[in-house]
Amino acid sequence: MSTTNATVSDRQAEYRKLPAVDALLRTPELAHLAVTIGDAMLAEAVRAVLANARRAIAAGEVAPTFDTWPHLVQQHLEEALAPSLRPVINATGVIIHTNLGRAPLSAAALAAVQRMAAGYSTLEYDLVAGGRGSRHDHARRLLCELTGAEAAMVVNNNAAAVYLALSALCQGREVLISRSQLVEIGGGFRIPDVLRQSGARLVEVGTTNRTHLHDFIYAVNAESAAIMRVHSSNFKQLGFVTMPSLAELTAAAHARGLLLIDDLGSGTLIDTAAYGLAPEPTVQQSVGAGADIITFSGDKLLGGPQAGIVVGRTEHVERLQRHPMARALRVDKLTLAALEATLYSYRHGRAVQEIPVWRMIAAPIADLQARAAGWQTFLAAQSIVAEVHPGESAVGGGSLPGETLPTALLAIDHPAPDLIAAALRRQPTPVICRIQQDRLLFDPRTVLPEQEETLLTTLAAVIK
Repeated sequence: MSTTNATVSDRQAEYRKLPAVDALLRTPELAHLAVTIGDAMLAEAVRAVLANARRAIAAGEVAPTFDTWPHLVQQHLEEALAPSLRPVINATGVIIHTNLGRAPLSAAALAAVQRMAAGYSTLEYDLVAGGRGSRHDHARRLLCELTGAEAAMVVNNNAAAVYLALSALCQGREVLISRSQLVEIGGGFRIPDVLRQSGARLVEVGTTNRTHLHDFIYAVNAESAAIMRVHSSNFKQLGFVTMPSLAELTAAAHARGLLLIDDLGSGTLIDTAAYGLAPEPTVQQSVGAGADIITFSGDKLLGGPQAGIVVGRTEHVERLQRHPMARALRVDKLTLAALEATLYSYRHGRAVQEIPVWRMIAAPIADLQARAAGWQTFLAAQSIVAEVHPGESAVGGGSLPGETLPTALLAIDHPAPDLIAAALRRQPTPVICRIQQDRLLFDPRTVLPEQEETLLTTLAAVIK
């Protein structure tokens, strides 16, 4: 008999070992599963696992033994029924990680979301009047108090806030913006595209590196509606660069009957320089400089849920609230609940202690070194060699570009770091880490304290 025939014969023998669908469905383990997921879904899972086995045999593997089939079917169901949106452990050291959901919520924000989700609420109900209220009322008082603005509203993200402001206040007219600020944010969204979609007409002034106040003044005409500043929150220009201050732009705009729209991007209520970072313009500074409309994100340096926040002068914010697109861009009760709870942490002077993003930014290096050393000791008891090295964490999320914070990294050498990183991502609670110079790096700055035990048991199980 030829080798080819022998191979074909062997494969046919393995195929004959595959059980029938009905035989598997009658096993006690799978029959019990049918009670919870239903006969149809269970049968579909069994057929899928059998199909996988046939493909494996065709590739030269052997058929599973009969006693392993219930486990294989259960494993398939776990993978098939697992939600695609899952919590992960962020050990990368990037605090505001866009791909991992940006800012984690505070305990107070989580509790507020749970309270509002569990029943009815005053989302659009006025308890005093006993009738219809406005969802724009929620968080407005706190935003005005914290920023000094006259009015405020909330939409679903900062791009929406910019779009709504331009649509409501500048549609069909010109908006003057420096060429150095025609930025692209994550996902390929560009300020010029947002401007065009809003119905406003973009007028570029100055050059890519130097724009002077007179560039704006010379460009003003009867069609001009606003001067717009876009903060470069995801890149920085160095060297031979010039840009008028916001106060100068505001004065020039108001002297000519124009609005000043300030897109802060990330937006912060806290002085970042106090934590060893470059100064990031605060919302309060923009309000103080006289900007008419200021927009910023809720889930970056603010540390709350995804939202686009608008603060500014009452007459302009009210026009945004009356615009038809305001309904399409509005937020739900859960977002408002989380945002209001986050703002209360600022109101009570406890943002750095209670909001995870600021707790991470403010974490003392000694605490990070102690945590990393504790991880090292735990792994050593599992016969896993790890070292603690100095490193850097990043703020991330389009905030403070190029700025880093000193940290302590747990480093694990492994001959196949990519395989280990992939295995960590496949765990029930996936672990996301960095790889540098063939070492797996884990940064305690972005690992939440309540996740430490899961992180360490996962590492011990995967790295053997």
